[in-house]
Amino acid sequence: MAKVVSVNISQRKGTLKHPVPEIQLKLHHGIVGDAHAGDWHRQVSLLAEESIDTMRGLSPIPLDPGVFAENINTLGVELKSLPVGTHLTVGEAELEVTQIGKECHNDCAIKKAVGRCVMPTEGIFAVVVREGTVRPGDEITVLDGQ
Repeated sequence: MAKVVSVNISQRKGTLKHPVPEIQLKLHHGIVGDAHAGDWHRQVSLLAEESIDTMRGLSPIPLDPGVFAENINTLGVELKSLPVGTHLTVGEAELEVTQIGKECHNDCAIKKAVGRCVMPTEGIFAVVVREGTVRPGDEITVLDGQ
């Protein structure tokens, strides 16, 4: 079973995200209280724990949830293989994948320390298509035929 490991937000852009007990996802907005929320195509970012694990052995700094500026850490779903347009349920909410990866901002601290960053190739972005609450431990289901 695929599941949510951590949910993370930041109140200001340019700062690390930090884990919170739950997040509220809102249509045309994203995560209530997150600095990157808004009516655009990257409302929610997701990164697999499996991707972070590939970096943990190389990094001299701790790779805690939110360090890659991801909103949702997952386990048991290969996010980077989901095509744009894929729908997935995450807790009570439903998301639609809008982008795979993104450019690393000015060589982030992790890229400087380790030589590479996983978010540009393995992180995904989505928009909210059904509102709801998401908490660590919630199930993730990839929906077919969307």
